[in-house]
Amino acid sequence: MTMPKRDTYTPDSLLAVAVAVFNERGYDGTSMEHLSRAAGISKSSIYHHVKSKEELLNRAVGRALDGLFGILEERGSVDGRAVERLEHVTRRMTEVLMDELPYVTLLLRVRGNTRTERWAMERRREFDQRVSGLVKAAVAEGDLRGDVEPRLATRLLFGMINSLVEWYRPDGRGAATGEQVTEAVVRLAFDGLRR
Repeated sequence: MTMPKRDTYTPDSLLAVAVAVFNERGYDGTSMEHLSRAAGISKSSIYHHVKSKEELLNRAVGRALDGLFGILEERGSVDGRAVERLEHVTRRMTEVLMDELPYVTLLLRVRGNTRTERWAMERRREFDQRVSGLVKAAVAEGDLRGDVEPRLATRLLFGMINSLVEWYRPDGRGAATGEQVTEAVVRLAFDGLRR
């Protein structure tokens, strides 16, 4: 991937280039040389902004995780019945994934080969457990089906949402708008899960 030559990079614009290269080549398959070519700047210019390739990975997956964990602090995630909170989290997860598509794509592809990847995977597990807790609470309150094990329901819900990284394109080339995708995810999930 070659980007047009730029004279000046900000940490955010350099991060965007790095995420695109990581997603294209894989993190392990990307060298600082690949990043410098894609950015159209020297490796020393990259080191002006970051200490290492792993720092770029940390910033990228951190951005995705901050977006996801931020959802859990929103009013709709903490007030009301568990099923309402779960629906809010599902809607917002879908929106965050689409808004931060390259960053969440990278997060979903980490494999645990570096300290940053292991940290990101642990944070993902924590997020999954928090959402699973909402599923369990909604079942206990009688609003969701009890015949589907809550952890399985959570994994299926995440599977549906996370699959968007494979086909959703925010530039309009996809099958639907972001709003249509969000509504379809919520409708399909909760029509199938509600009692």
